Amino acid sequence: MKCPYCAYFDTSVLDSRDSEDISSIRRRRECLKCGKRFTTYERVESVDLYVIKKDGRREQFDRDKVLGGLLKATEKRPVSVEEVEKMVECIEQEIRKKDSIEVPSKSVGEIVMRKLKALDKVAYIRFASVYRAFEDVESFEKEVRNLLKNTADKKIATTNKGGQAYD
Repeated sequence: MKCPYCAYFDTSVLDSRDSEDISSIRRRRECLKCGKRFTTYERVESVDLYVIKKDGRREQFDRDKVLGGLLKATEKRPVSVEEVEKMVECIEQEIRKKDSIEVPSKSVGEIVMRKLKALDKVAYIRFASVYRAFEDVESFEKEVRNLLKNTADKKIATTNKGGQAYD
């Protein structure tokens, strides 16, 4: 494994662990030249997934593209890189569970938005503004209103689960 800091090709593995979903192995490594430590993930190579774009083009699924979009959306938010990486893993697993190796880009975007909405509302709005290509302030306001309404509805449903009546 090449060191990302000094590009030396000899590293030692300090710790190996299965990821929580057991689909990959997380390894802590140390460069034998510069001594810096870094993390790598090893997973089984599986069948390629293809994303069908809006214009009909087929593009190979790129988890780094999803990761990049999520990191951009969660920038300066109280969301760790580990949480984002875990989310990307869940998104890819959900896509792989589908019956086809081809998935519409819209499906990928909707899965990302659903997961992001549950994690961080501000990051969700950031992602939605790019994904849905809001063309004006009204579109943006509508999405925020829907988010606030859904959040309020969930709070009411959670509060009422105990069968309590409110005046």
